[in-house]
Parts: sequence; C-alpha cells; structure tokens
Amino acid sequence: MRLAVSAGELMKNVESGHMKEKVPVLSPGDTVRVHLRVLEGQKERLQVFEGLVLGVKGKGTREMLCVRKISFGVGVERIFPMHSPFISRIELVRKSHARRAKLYYLRDRVGKSAKLRMQFQEAGVAAAQEPQAKPETPPAAETKAETKAEAKKAEKPKQKK
Repeated sequence: MRLAVSAGELMKNVESGHMKEKVPVLSPGDTVRVHLRVLEGQKERLQVFEGLVLGVKGKGTREMLCVRKISFGVGVERIFPMHSPFISRIELVRKSHARRAKLYYLRDRVGKSAKLRMQFQEAGVAAAQEPQAKPETPPAAETKAETKAEAKKAEKPKQKK
C-alpha cells in the first residue's frame, strides 16, 4: 500500500517544525539589525550586525538574507539563514526604496552614491490613521479690528520713564 503524498507536501511538513513564527517581511534596501547568539566556550552572548539588505533568496526554512555594512572603511557582507536558531531576532531599522531584487551594484559605491531613498509610505499611513487635533478657532465675539489692535500693542516696545 502506497501513500498518496507528494514530495512537496512531505518537505513542507518536515520544514514546518523548524520555521520561526515571527520573521519580519524584508526587501532589498531595508536597513536591519540582526541579533546573533555567539557561543564562546561555555558562555553565550548576543552580537549585533547592522547593515543594508542586498538581497533575499529562497523560501521556507531555506530563506537567506544577505546583509552588508561598512566596518572601519571595509565592506563586510554576511549571509544569514532567516530561520536559524542562532538568530535571536531581526529588527527592521529603516525601509528604503529599491528598484532591483539584488543590490550588488552597491558594492562598488561609496558615500552619497551608495545611499537609497527612504520610503515614507508606512509613516504616512500611520499618520493618516491617528485622529488629528482640531485647530483652535477664536470666539465669535472678537472682530478683526480688535485682534489688529491687540497685535499693535504687543509690537510696541515699552518706553523707559
């Protein structure tokens, strides 16, 4: 008797036990902070690697993240498996706009030419959802003449006696 299970379904079942629940959605151009668990003998510590996402490859447990940073004037790239048990968390620092899937051309750039344009879409959506304060309106009894007179009084410097 043979089971009617495809190889893809079998792989999905095996991989589902090793996947992390909370993994941020990252795209090329984002600036991220990857917190790694580093084992040194019997001690364990966290090491932070902050840099620009050059590309994301794969799906499922095989998803890889290529991050680049400049350290003491030297470019350093690391490739992290997203669902690795050695990664404690991945923080999204800033979203940027990129028109390519892989940003390998940034390896040759230095300074301002290596910068990417920030995305303000998320901030705009959050600001639109917040209730805005109503502007204060002056009481209806005041007239334009009264407010002009008050403004002139405030502008006149006080004379010494």
